[in-house]
Amino acid sequence: MIAATRVDESSLHYRGWRVVLACFLMAFFMFGFGLYGQGVYLAELQRAHGWPGTVVSAASTFSFLLTSVLVIFTDDLLARIGLRSLILCGLVALGASTVLLALMQTPWQLYLAYGLMSVGWTGMGTVVIATVLNSWFERRRGLALSLAFNGATCGGIVLVPLLLSLSGSIGFRSAMLAATTAMMVLVLPVVVIFIGWPTGMSLASDGRSSGGAAAPGRSRRALLANAAFWTMVLPIAIALLAQMGFIIHQVTFLEPLIGRSAAGLAVTVMAAMAVVGRLSLGLFVDRLDPRLACAASMTSQAAALFVLLQSTNPTMLLLCCAVYGFSIGNMITFPPLIIQREIGASAFAAAMGLGTSISGIVSAFGPGIVGLVRSFTGNYTTAFAMCVVLDLVAAGIVLWRPGGRAKLAAS
Repeated sequence: MIAATRVDESSLHYRGWRVVLACFLMAFFMFGFGLYGQGVYLAELQRAHGWPGTVVSAASTFSFLLTSVLVIFTDDLLARIGLRSLILCGLVALGASTVLLALMQTPWQLYLAYGLMSVGWTGMGTVVIATVLNSWFERRRGLALSLAFNGATCGGIVLVPLLLSLSGSIGFRSAMLAATTAMMVLVLPVVVIFIGWPTGMSLASDGRSSGGAAAPGRSRRALLANAAFWTMVLPIAIALLAQMGFIIHQVTFLEPLIGRSAAGLAVTVMAAMAVVGRLSLGLFVDRLDPRLACAASMTSQAAALFVLLQSTNPTMLLLCCAVYGFSIGNMITFPPLIIQREIGASAFAAAMGLGTSISGIVSAFGPGIVGLVRSFTGNYTTAFAMCVVLDLVAAGIVLWRPGGRAKLAAS
């Protein structure tokens, strides 16, 4: 895709690493505000306005589903308005969303804010980050993706506690306005200065080299008929469904066993291990088969959940959460690596957008399915055992390579 073999990607002077920094900050604020921060909004908006939790939760579901639809058209937007313009639109939309969350007075404004947040996801989310880094890196692509996507986890570790602390001292409105200002001050100049395609690529071609690039619509039709695409998307979607189900219900499961404070510690340990897992994988994933590595990660999560169900020892439960967390972040790192190797560069953005949409819609049902099984059975044993089975099924599917590696470069 780029002349990476003539460039020392390991050198800190390589411009691609400045693009990684920009992507890290984008992921930090996008995931911090758009995913992890939603728990803060739920509590604070209920406290400030007395709105039922179902109203805020429904707005979150609306936002996630809308995001899953919008990301399908990321490649069209990149070709139509260009990379930097799309990111800046996403940044402005996210900033408008967080300001509106701080100032809103009526429930309809909540849906507007969450709709704007979906536009933010389209401009600053995983599809755009993976697409731009894919264009800058070849031999160190896995490390670049791991470092950038660690911004997502750091957003949860840093931004959420900061919002909670500021809300307690200066109020939710001032906390959100201050955090939004910080985002604009940090991200805007970095995006303007660092973000762009490598030399020799045009914005009009969506970062593709001239000649033979498939039209976005045709790429999506070809992807839907491509077995290799489905053997990547379906297992990731299944694994994320199980993962989301466990993460949302983790504290509720652990609290009766080890207490509230220890359950909170388990969440912190899991999040910290997600950072360690991404960094560790990034150091050598470029020398691995991404499908094998993905299957190993899914299997390790299944094993951690299985042991978790057999133990009541606090130390063992924390260890299981740490092992489970080690692979959490990597589930969004593997798809772009598999896509680049097996689908090809010309359809990369289309594959990422379509795959992210499918995974997002499927995984959104994870918490509900786990909760439903728990309600029927009266405990989490069957629900988490189901997650173990889903992870093992996903690991089996992702190892299937139908018809070899059918790239869509000429589609």
